[in-house]
Amino acid sequence: MSTMAKTKEELNQILSYESDIYKKMIPSSLGGRICAWIKNVQILSLYSWIVSSRKMDYYKYKKEISSNPLYSILYLYYARKTNKLCQKLNMEISTEKIGKGLTIYHPTGIVVNGNAVIGENCHFHGNNCVGNSGTDLNACPVLGDDIMLGVGAKVIGNVHLANKIKVGAGAVVVSSFLEEGITIAGVPARKIEKRK
Repeated sequence: MSTMAKTKEELNQILSYESDIYKKMIPSSLGGRICAWIKNVQILSLYSWIVSSRKMDYYKYKKEISSNPLYSILYLYYARKTNKLCQKLNMEISTEKIGKGLTIYHPTGIVVNGNAVIGENCHFHGNNCVGNSGTDLNACPVLGDDIMLGVGAKVIGNVHLANKIKVGAGAVVVSSFLEEGITIAGVPARKIEKRK
């Protein structure tokens, strides 16, 4: 499954949607924004990364369906920029199979396998891993929409998570959870029952 934009309109819609998310994390006043830029606040680099990554995905698709060499040049430009920002932010992630609304609060240590599929409006709180089990390199997680991964949460192997699942901090998910809206936590992760 690919969630990348295939038209300029789709790309602009995704960028506008995600811009609204990240602008809430940046000071709204001109003075606050200038101060954040001077201090090199991490959220500015994170926002630049997501814009660059979405554009890289778009131009990758365009170069695959067109013989126009400009698309290849733009793809390489954004691929390089995206990779440099990933190195700066200490994360390894591609947006090619991630739906719109990706929100990353603390990028350090985030690793997402390129074969993992992640739905819309997912939240990463930092030091997260979404990857294969190490034995089957193609068996990667599929996460639904509105997933929240707490700090240090890992999702490993051929597992599926339904929409609106919250994964607790430090949890290690190695089996599927298909009930929407639940909270899972622990090692290995299990459903947390609400107290009455």
